[in-house]
Amino acid sequence: MTETANNNLAEIPSEELKEKVVNAIKQVYDPEIPVDVYELGLIYEISVYPVNNVYVLMTLTSPNCPSAEFIPSEIKDKIQQIQGVNHVEMELTFDPPYSQDMMSEAAKLELGFL
Repeated sequence: MTETANNNLAEIPSEELKEKVVNAIKQVYDPEIPVDVYELGLIYEISVYPVNNVYVLMTLTSPNCPSAEFIPSEIKDKIQQIQGVNHVEMELTFDPPYSQDMMSEAAKLELGFL
């Protein structure tokens, strides 16, 4: 984005933007599991930096996940659709490795683990 375009961005309060990012991420589902990736516990970190820059650290259910190609890009696309977002950086990690313990109570209930 050019510097001129950056000057036109109004800064969104970080907590408000973080909430919008979480809501955007909750629209992305693993195609094999009927629970969104946020509730599955795949999102390790969401950081908001000036001006409206978003960093997401995430994992996948397994390094060999067949959805590895499109889940991170779908998350990035959903975040970039938030009005006012300047830049989105995605980082994929497998440390710590994903486990079912990372799921929210709602996800465990939906999948019959409770």
